[in-house]
Amino acid sequence: MSLVRRAVPEDAREVLRLRQVMIDALPGSDPATDWHEQSLPGLRERLGETEGNFAAFVVDHPERPGALAALVAGTVDYRIGKAGDPHGAVGYVFSVATDPDTRRRGYARACMDVLLDWFRERGAARVHLTASAEAEPLYVSLGFKPKPDPLLELTL
Repeated sequence: MSLVRRAVPEDAREVLRLRQVMIDALPGSDPATDWHEQSLPGLRERLGETEGNFAAFVVDHPERPGALAALVAGTVDYRIGKAGDPHGAVGYVFSVATDPDTRRRGYARACMDVLLDWFRERGAARVHLTASAEAEPLYVSLGFKPKPDPLLELTL
């Protein structure tokens, strides 16, 4: 029996808590949490959708009922096809977090395995993510390969 389950609307506060754990680990991150209340309604709605292009998978905390030990979340986006990927379905992993007191138990890997299967079921031929140096060995062990990063960003 898998420890991993799909997150449900009732998990929204814990999902945001673990997302903040991930954000706080990034260099130069903003530690503000006032945005959580504004984010909750939309997140609850997304977590209630089972057929959309968004999914979050979690592991319950083994020592704290109601808390989560690990989280992965991702989306499937459409891009115009290209050689080797004519359908253009691309998975994007944007949140991977483990509660600090449950690290090194394989929870993030188990969640990633389920998310990768979810991407495959939706026809994604490629999966993108941004990795911290600490997490990169996990992703490389799952088959991810580093790519040159030409990413530019505009804040609107």
